Amino acid sequence: MRPEQVRPVLLSSADPNDPFPDPLNAESALIAVGGDLSPARILQAYAQGIFPWFGEEDPILWWSPDPRGVLKPDAVHVSRSLRKHAGASAWQVRLDEDFAGVLDDCAAPRAGQGGTWITAGMRSAYLDLFAAGHGHCIEVLLDGQRVGGLYGVAQGALFFGESMFSRVPDASKIALVWLARHLSHWNFGLIDTQFLTPHLQSMGAEEISRDAFLQHLVLLKNQPTPLAWQAFLPWEDVF
Repeated sequence: MRPEQVRPVLLSSADPNDPFPDPLNAESALIAVGGDLSPARILQAYAQGIFPWFGEEDPILWWSPDPRGVLKPDAVHVSRSLRKHAGASAWQVRLDEDFAGVLDDCAAPRAGQGGTWITAGMRSAYLDLFAAGHGHCIEVLLDGQRVGGLYGVAQGALFFGESMFSRVPDASKIALVWLARHLSHWNFGLIDTQFLTPHLQSMGAEEISRDAFLQHLVLLKNQPTPLAWQAFLPWEDVF
C-alpha cells in the first residue's frame, strides 16, 4: 500500500538542501513551491522527475505531471513530407554553439501567448547548466539564419526537453529528429517532453503514467553517456 498522498510543499529559499517530496506520492502535478534556481537544485529536481515551470508573476513552481509526455529516440516519426522538405532545402544544424541565442528565441513572444515562462532567473539558471555541461541546444539554420531549435538538459541516458521554437515550417521538427537520431546512437533511452501536444504526438511522442516515467528515470539517470556531445551522423542517416 502506498503512503498517504502529500500536497505541494513550500521549499526554503535559504536552504538549497531542503528536499523535494517524493512525486510518487504527490496528489497533484504541482510538487513544490519556492526554493531557488541554482544548478544543484534544478539537477536535484530532474533526478526526481520534477521540473520548474512558472510565469513572471508567479513564485517558483515545481511540477511532475501525470501522465507524462515522452518520446523514445528510436521511435521518432519522420513523415514523407518532412523527409522531402528536409532534403530539398539548404538546412544546417548546429549543436551547442549558441545556447543563449536558442534560449532567447524560445522565450520570444508567440502568437496567442501572453508571456513567457523563460524568465530572467530561468535564463540565468539554464545558462549556468549549459556552462557546467548539462544543458544542450540544437540550432536549425536556413540560408545561414537560425529559424528553429530546441534546448534541454541531459542526465544520464535521459534528455529533458525544455522548449523549442520554429520560424519556418518544419524547423523545430528537423531539430527534434536530428536530436533523436543522435540520442539513439548514444543509447539514450528517453526524451522527456513533459506534456503531450499535437505537434509532439505527430513526431511519435506518447503519454505514460508518472509511475512509469519514474521507473524509466531510475534506470536511465545514472547510465554513462558521451562526456562531450559531438555531431557526427551524416544528413542522409538522419533523414
